Amino acid sequence: MKTIRVVAAIIFDGRKLFATQRGYGAWRDYWEFPGGKIEPGETPQEALAREIREELDTVVSVGDFLCDVEYDYPEFHLSMKCYRCGIVSGEPKLLEHEAARWLGREELQDVQWLPADLQILPMIQKNWPAE
Repeated sequence: MKTIRVVAAIIFDGRKLFATQRGYGAWRDYWEFPGGKIEPGETPQEALAREIREELDTVVSVGDFLCDVEYDYPEFHLSMKCYRCGIVSGEPKLLEHEAARWLGREELQDVQWLPADLQILPMIQKNWPAE
């Protein structure tokens, strides 16, 4: 099975978490953390900063590593590295996604997450910003 290596941005603004809704493909309308594929020669952190600029026209600082997710989709194996990120400049603009939301802790289950992204939620809950 083919492995696809990706990165995901866990972006907090205060006590809200940023999530995006896919507008294409087999998983259209499912929610995910923004990010994308790691290109040859890129570090995961470089790939994440590039993907957020391309997808959201926003500059982020890539902070602490949060977790790894390994997930088998029917067509491929996903290997995803997740990092806590902060917005340095710009307001997220949807250049590739259908919708976006800032979710509070109590709203995490209000959206239909992609299966791999669903695996991240326990780690996010554990590392939620303090009051």
